[in-house]
Amino acid sequence: MPTASTSATILVVDDEPDLRTLYELTLLREGYRVETAGSVQEGSAQLQSQHFDVVITDMRLPDGVGMELLLLLREQSRTERCIVMTAYGSAENAVEALRAGAFDYLTKPVDLRQFRQVVASAVQGIGAVPAPASPQASATAASGNQDLNASALQALVGNSQAMQRVKQRIAKVAKGMAPVLIHGESGTGKELVARALHACSQRANGPMVAVNCGAIPENLLEAEFFGARKGSYTGATQDRPGYFQAAQGGTLFLDEIGDLPLAMQAKLLRAIQERKIRPLGSTQEESVDVRIVSATHRDLGTEVQTGNFRQDLFYRLNVIEIELPALRERREDLSLLCQALLKKLAKESGLVTPALDEISLAQIALLPLPGNVRELENVLHRAIALGDDGPLRIPPSGQPQGNENAASGALTAVPPPLQEAPAESPAGLPENLQGWLDEQERSILVRALQDNGFNRTATAARLGISLRQIRYRIDRLGIDLPAEGGKHQTDNA
Repeated sequence: MPTASTSATILVVDDEPDLRTLYELTLLREGYRVETAGSVQEGSAQLQSQHFDVVITDMRLPDGVGMELLLLLREQSRTERCIVMTAYGSAENAVEALRAGAFDYLTKPVDLRQFRQVVASAVQGIGAVPAPASPQASATAASGNQDLNASALQALVGNSQAMQRVKQRIAKVAKGMAPVLIHGESGTGKELVARALHACSQRANGPMVAVNCGAIPENLLEAEFFGARKGSYTGATQDRPGYFQAAQGGTLFLDEIGDLPLAMQAKLLRAIQERKIRPLGSTQEESVDVRIVSATHRDLGTEVQTGNFRQDLFYRLNVIEIELPALRERREDLSLLCQALLKKLAKESGLVTPALDEISLAQIALLPLPGNVRELENVLHRAIALGDDGPLRIPPSGQPQGNENAASGALTAVPPPLQEAPAESPAGLPENLQGWLDEQERSILVRALQDNGFNRTATAARLGISLRQIRYRIDRLGIDLPAEGGKHQTDNA
């Protein structure tokens, strides 16, 4: 328990005297120093006269709304963390307050246990809690936290403007409790962003639990998320905690949140709003203290319109959004990414890190990499495994992503360059229009086949045509394929 000399100073603003006294007594028992106010005007006067560590304000006050105090703190760039209390069912007010910069919110009638948890979370990391046993220990702890933050952000490799914006956003929103929704294509590093948010928050010493929502069978979702009591289902021989209990005091990362079925979305919404869960087979609810970070590659706004995702859950999860750029939008980071990935892969494989030269970087720059950083890592891993001594070289078979039928790790023999028609049409009209069009089509097909390692299925998908159509065109135009890339190897039919 904090002592009087080192405890946080808290301002409580509520117009109901009985509730104000209840909050004051609860906080005093925890060892905090407390001041109270009954209106926006009184709260503003208190803020002008002294500094606080935490401000707790009701949303509805006789002369205005608690949001005014929150906006005052933001306009004056003050460091007080603000907790807003809203009436039951006023989800819009809570979301609005979180977006405006509130640290957290409480729903009235306030559960005192939850009240103490939220205040303790707000007080953490502001320098107003009891100091460690010695100044050296304090300095060591502060240094450790800074190192952890820096390490988490360094894991997000890249100096492009797009990545700088992502890192700045993480540093700005990590300290609060507002739910964060990370949006980005598969392979862009959404879990790395979630881990950076956790590491940069005051919850860094708590657990970080990552859940792939699309990998859990629907009939097990409730037990996995909320836990289960002994005997609640066949095979439940003892009580087992769920993800919410495992993440208590830390961060719960819900990856691919868009894959959750609608029935589970409703239960998740209640758990987030009420901060209470009921384990399967239990009649009692448990309070939970977790920060929710979710991620998806889907457009949840469109999913809401089509009825596949609950609008109220989307509204609650999308308080703060972090958009993660695709690799094609930050190609200038390729060199740094390759160096970091090669170092990691070589260490895991016990091999010497191959050098990157202009040729290897040029080869990598030509790859489309629709699978983003994950695909780039696969390409480099394959290149290390198949490469010889000397600078890194990308084998042609490393280009397509997900070539299910190509021989694993086999280098595709590339045929001699085929004669290609000029990219641009001749100055005059062609004498043979069909022949000229065939040469243009042949040139495009040859380039597409080479880019996709002569995998016809991948090439057809890239060009937006069917496998039957690309077979017909290859035969009609007389395009020769490598011996190892024949029909038996490259077709999925």
